[in-house]
Amino acid sequence: MNFVAHVQQGYTFKGDSFVLGVGIHQGKTYPEAQVSVPLKTLNRHGLIAGATGTGKTKTLQLLAECLSDHSIPVLMMDIKGDLSGIAQAGQTNAKIEERIAAMKMSYQPSAYPVELLTLTEQPGVRLRATVTEFGPVLLSKILGLNDTQGGLVSLIFKFCDDQGYPLLDLKDFIKVLQYISQDGKAAIEKEYGKISTTSTGTILRKVIELQQQGADVFFGEPSFDVNDLMQIAPDGRGMIHVLRVTDMQDKPKLFSTFMLQLLAELYASCPEEGDMDQPKLILFIDEAHLVFQEASAALMQQLESVIKLIRSKGIGIFFCTQNPQDVPASILSQLGFKVQHALRAFTAADRKTIKQAAENFPLTEFYKTDELLTQMGIGEAFITLLNEKGIPTPLVHTMLLPPRSRMDILTDAEINDLMKRSRLAAKYNRSIDNTSAYEMLEQKIQQRLDMENEDNKEESPTKSTNKTAGGFFDHPVVKQVGRTAASVLTRSLLGALGLTGARRVSSSRKRR
Repeated sequence: MNFVAHVQQGYTFKGDSFVLGVGIHQGKTYPEAQVSVPLKTLNRHGLIAGATGTGKTKTLQLLAECLSDHSIPVLMMDIKGDLSGIAQAGQTNAKIEERIAAMKMSYQPSAYPVELLTLTEQPGVRLRATVTEFGPVLLSKILGLNDTQGGLVSLIFKFCDDQGYPLLDLKDFIKVLQYISQDGKAAIEKEYGKISTTSTGTILRKVIELQQQGADVFFGEPSFDVNDLMQIAPDGRGMIHVLRVTDMQDKPKLFSTFMLQLLAELYASCPEEGDMDQPKLILFIDEAHLVFQEASAALMQQLESVIKLIRSKGIGIFFCTQNPQDVPASILSQLGFKVQHALRAFTAADRKTIKQAAENFPLTEFYKTDELLTQMGIGEAFITLLNEKGIPTPLVHTMLLPPRSRMDILTDAEINDLMKRSRLAAKYNRSIDNTSAYEMLEQKIQQRLDMENEDNKEESPTKSTNKTAGGFFDHPVVKQVGRTAASVLTRSLLGALGLTGARRVSSSRKRR
């Protein structure tokens, strides 16, 4: 079979699909060998990998555009800050025109409907979640607690549920933690069991560590409704939500905390959909190693479970990273759609990585995969995915279409204009400080202190009378005289019995 027929047979689907590029064989571009992506299998998750500067981010941008055109909402993690330009139309240049001509396709610059999101104080729609929404199990995994400490976190949530204390932010959680280990410890232990001071101290240190990475701005109200990620723009295209996390690279704990909570919330709130003609939402996680490098074994197990199960909700997840080995093998095996850009071999370890990457692809008679992995140009990639029957498609060296939106960042003025037109900013960009566990426990402690002060005032006259009656004997000088007299009397009695220190020593010498 010739190359064109091979690609056409492998990438022809019954349902809706979109074109990513065309096949390349022995250095020649074949416009007839179009590489298409079926919408039906996009919830099987994917991987976009390749060395720096090979075009990974532009591939991610291209995929987001194609999905939006088919009314599929998208959430993108913008780590490097260069994805916001998708909100503005691109511009043609000589390189784009040359590529389009080689592929025999058309190019029409276009802007896309975008909502900017943020976890911090950057311009964008604020994403928050309450501590209660995390729940004891997820919070314990995020904090990296053992079973005993996790049991104490569950006790805190149970106590707050029973007493009606809302846990909204980390300030609430810390206050309850301090209360059960100090003021309320005795009463709580009677009802809920023994509380270890060591465990409460460890949990407090873990929470402070999370706070140091900026978690305070993430926990609180109003909490973000994940259903707002599934918006369709007025023109029928899917909304592209760009989460600006340029300041998260040095805060991997916070980033992985957010990602796990988001995936758990999506899984919990979305109904089972089964096999759909197209997904309800696609998530692109750029610089995916940030999700995994700080993850504990328990957290990795939770991530793996969610990724396995969330596809039945009609949600697909794509990881974007430099090295395929950045993604744990247990998760990598769940990724049916693979886009592999060029890899660079500078060391023996690099060559080993390239060999492992080549072995993960389907066998092909048209390429020497391990050799070509180091020779592909910018905007070219190996592609394989799952067809409608769940069977991997042939591996194709593909020249990818250029994105139609701007391949650069937005200016500050453009960001401000986008925020003014945002449909979500008015809903989420306001701080709410409702009465919660912190305020309620502060009030309870204050009431107890006030009652104790009142009791002390009532008892003070009696105490004064007693001191007056026994004042002579309570005087320090009188007390010292009494102690001296008692000491003298004791020594005299011991001496009369022959038990003084000197007598004991001399007796012992005689025995020797």
